[in-house]
Amino acid sequence: MERDYDYHTGPVTLRGSRVPASTTDQRLLDSHGSTDWLHTDPWRVMRIQSEFVEGFGALAELGPAVSVFGSARTREGSAFYELGRQVGRRLVEAGYAVITGGGPGAMEAANRGAAEAGGASVGLGIELPFEQGLNPYVNLGVNFRYFFARKTMFVKYAQGFIVLPGGFGTLDELFEAMTLVQTQKVTSFPIVLIGSSYWGGLFDWLTGTVLEAGTVSRKDIDLLHVTDDVEEAVRLVIEADEQLPAPQRPE
Repeated sequence: MERDYDYHTGPVTLRGSRVPASTTDQRLLDSHGSTDWLHTDPWRVMRIQSEFVEGFGALAELGPAVSVFGSARTREGSAFYELGRQVGRRLVEAGYAVITGGGPGAMEAANRGAAEAGGASVGLGIELPFEQGLNPYVNLGVNFRYFFARKTMFVKYAQGFIVLPGGFGTLDELFEAMTLVQTQKVTSFPIVLIGSSYWGGLFDWLTGTVLEAGTVSRKDIDLLHVTDDVEEAVRLVIEADEQLPAPQRPE
């Protein structure tokens, strides 16, 4: 039966057939009802909120950090794995915490280098059907259900990005970082690609086809640095960090 009055539930107004047969409190206190509410969008918002609260709480006092991206498929003992390990170690020696996706491969390598150097080795895990959980070199881990909450943590607490060879996930993180800097949604910070043999084709395409088509500007391309030298990568992060203005403190 339709109800011919306004029904208010918080900021939401319901009318006609939208008016529920029971109140929110009634459904909350009824232990015999359906548990489908656990999977509805309003409840999902609370879960999203909790992920941001947990992430902010865990990382707020981390200190200067750099997010390191790279493939989960990089094999231990490979040249790229050892490169990631060096990156993690050198960042810690330079005074930075290391943030990765917390998985295997290049992420594990960077976390391993950071942990072996005695630094903060952060892993931001994600719930995936094929994921293996956080690697054993993470000493501060946060697991997420939602990619966008996780991505916020990668950006919010980083003074720069170092990108090791990787696939779709790495490319997604790379181009999102570039877009945020380009559109000034975040304070500009360095984005360093390590592995010229791997990233050279992408860089050539950007500086050739894409730039010539006018869909990006030279300034956009200049956001990227490509190198094979771990020392140079860390130096670029340090130099950019030193040029940032001191954080504004409330009066």
